Amino acid sequence: MDELLSQITWWHWLALALILFGAEMLTGTFDLLMASIAAVFTAIFAAAAPETATAWQIEILVFTLVSAALIFISRFVFPGLRKASPEHPTLNKRMASLVGQRGEVTRNFVSGQGQVKIGDTVWGAEAADGQPAIVIGDAVVVEATRANMAIVRKA
Repeated sequence: MDELLSQITWWHWLALALILFGAEMLTGTFDLLMASIAAVFTAIFAAAAPETATAWQIEILVFTLVSAALIFISRFVFPGLRKASPEHPTLNKRMASLVGQRGEVTRNFVSGQGQVKIGDTVWGAEAADGQPAIVIGDAVVVEATRANMAIVRKA
């Protein structure tokens, strides 16, 4: 085993980096990405360091220490990198994007339900709790949404 491990070159570390990077693309954990970066760092170390300092035990030690340090940094110093966040919180959520927009009533509210025009679209709407009578022409603001109904209050 010692003879096999003594044959490790910087090319092997680069191959390991590519394998780890590919596995990271499948898992999305960021830990394998950090290990991949550590393998690249170890390849640079193996190529640049003098031959007396590049015994396989030292290379594996460098890889282990750099991996542990990068994983620690990614988990505790930059924890926000691991959180998935959408590019735009209301993308493909049309009703959620209505909240806060102003509109105009196009049909009187009867039993708390009516219609409002927001932008160029007419939506079914419900009056928010405690709203007085809402009639055609009143300006309203969307307070919330429920299913495909806008919940509105007078502006």
